[in-house]
Amino acid sequence: MIRMIPIPLGKGTALGVEVKLPKTTLLSISTDEGYIMCGALDVGLLNEKLRERGIVAGRAVGVRTLEELLEAPLESVTYGAEEKGIHAGMSGREALERMI
Repeated sequence: MIRMIPIPLGKGTALGVEVKLPKTTLLSISTDEGYIMCGALDVGLLNEKLRERGIVAGRAVGVRTLEELLEAPLESVTYGAEEKGIHAGMSGREALERMI
């Protein structure tokens, strides 16, 4: 099952996507500029193999819902996210606000 919901933020709205898979759930919340995602996101791949794309993204681990993804501290972020002032330890919500 796939669920998509609007996520209101201070300066705009992001899109939350929840994909139920066998034994796991993929979670992401995106803006036009970047996204945050559950532990399935491979930040190392984005930083190493796709660095030239300047992808703005962050990863939070141990989250099971979109609400938890918003509040959890980011475990890692891409170089593109760092250029926007987003860093590990920042909440998902704070990061998304900088992506709008």
